[in-house]
Amino acid sequence: MTAINHELAQLLFPHVERTPHDWLTQYPPRSLPDSAFVTRYAPSPTGFVHIGSIYASLVASRVAHQGGGVFFLRIEDTDKKREQDGSIEAIVRNMINFGLSPDEGIIQIEPEEREVGAYAPYTQSERVAMYESFAKFLVERGLAYPAFDSETELDSLRKQQEAQRVRPGYYGVWARWRDAKIERIQEKLAQGERPVIRVRAPFPNEARVKLHDMIKGDLDLPANDNDAVILKSNRLPTYHFAHVVDDTLMRVNLVTRGDEWLPSLPLHVQLFEAIEQPKPKFAHIAPIAKMEGTTKRKLSKRKDPEADMTYYYVAGYPEQAVTEYLLNLANSRFEDWRREHPTTPNSEFDFKLDDMGKSSPLFDIVKLNDISKNVVASYTAEQVYVTSLVWAKQNNPSLAALLEHDRDYSVRVFNVERMSAAPRKDIVNWSDIERACGFFFDELFSASIAANGYPFPNLGAALMEQIIEAARHFDPATLKETWVIDMRALAEQFGFARDNKAYKKEPTAFKGQFGDMMMVIRVALTGKTNTPDLYEILQTFGVERANRRLDQAIAAVRSGENAR
Repeated sequence: MTAINHELAQLLFPHVERTPHDWLTQYPPRSLPDSAFVTRYAPSPTGFVHIGSIYASLVASRVAHQGGGVFFLRIEDTDKKREQDGSIEAIVRNMINFGLSPDEGIIQIEPEEREVGAYAPYTQSERVAMYESFAKFLVERGLAYPAFDSETELDSLRKQQEAQRVRPGYYGVWARWRDAKIERIQEKLAQGERPVIRVRAPFPNEARVKLHDMIKGDLDLPANDNDAVILKSNRLPTYHFAHVVDDTLMRVNLVTRGDEWLPSLPLHVQLFEAIEQPKPKFAHIAPIAKMEGTTKRKLSKRKDPEADMTYYYVAGYPEQAVTEYLLNLANSRFEDWRREHPTTPNSEFDFKLDDMGKSSPLFDIVKLNDISKNVVASYTAEQVYVTSLVWAKQNNPSLAALLEHDRDYSVRVFNVERMSAAPRKDIVNWSDIERACGFFFDELFSASIAANGYPFPNLGAALMEQIIEAARHFDPATLKETWVIDMRALAEQFGFARDNKAYKKEPTAFKGQFGDMMMVIRVALTGKTNTPDLYEILQTFGVERANRRLDQAIAAVRSGENAR
């Protein structure tokens, strides 16, 4: 530290008395096992929560907690121009909903915001004093300097570089304030101008940055030679500087983040060295992508509704389904693990960073739907009722009213084919309930018949009326095996084959197969040709509701209306 650098530091930061050592003493190393990771999710509150953010947060949380470490939330709110109201609340709510509640930071927002942790504050705009201490430290050592370039001057510099076809940036001869005299700086300050603070990068810099990324593997990158801004003129830090200071003081030893930050890694390594602190390990995550024609592109906030976490809430995907889908994207082993451990909580899955792909995983709505079907199928009827009701109250009030009108009946509806070895998988998400289960509810059934009629098979009105009338004699006390035998006998009475074997042997001898007769009853009761088990539907309906449906169907067959 030279006398001039010390004078410059005092000139720029006369109010800063605390040193980096003071802050490091206040925030000592954590008492954790040597193999434990301290990770963080550090979003900017600049809009809706992107599914990629939950993906990265899931990775950071799993890696920390599997080894007995710490996962915390840090709000990076230094870009005040882009900050949007309600963003922090949305961030915290999504983390809680997806089982990613942080160990430190803002852990709740309702009924009031609550922050916990010994490394507070966890919001960057409240940590300005720390950044200034470290910036002053760098100026004192000649590793940073003030620059007073206006936007107009910087724009002119960029245009000159473009004209000369040289690399853009603030370096070498283009770094106009790098070696400015202290008198010139004093003059600018006296005029009320506020400088940015830039790191003084070596130039030219032929060095290489070599390190092992826990996802990408061994990296070999050119060292930084650009005098990047570390403090803006409003004294708020840039991301580059803030994360270096914060990760140092919060004792982060593994930085998980999107691989769009790979080009900035040499600068970050340089800054850790400049403040004389060890750098953490890094794990750069490839973003979730999507195919557009033959082109693979990053999932876009502007183009893709599924990029916004709100999409999953409105559609009614269970949080577990989205989590397991993201685990499947992150570790291809998860699918086999889930198949082998169908009832084990996914938190027991042994998540490994080195199993993550180096390239972007593709978003696949079909795969998400398959996973969601399996998750819903694993729920009890009571779980389906409670969870879907919460969703319906927010997104489909009329459905919520139906579910609440007769709670016991609604639970019985959701229990149809749920207790078997192969439970029903016709519900993808909660917005799918009306399609899959709507016929159970008289109001929805009547509306469907009024709009679409009955899709009866073409067996003739007289025969269909006889079949429907015969179905009125259902006895709930009858065992399913006995009921099926009785229905096969009824099929023979009406001239249908008792089974497929008999029909295939002599198809011209019958009016149709056993299933053709049963289709008449199925349509009469539900208005659909594809439903869950008919015996369980009858048991759920009860005699009174079933007979009302059959009477209505007979009337439609007789009139020839609504029987199309």
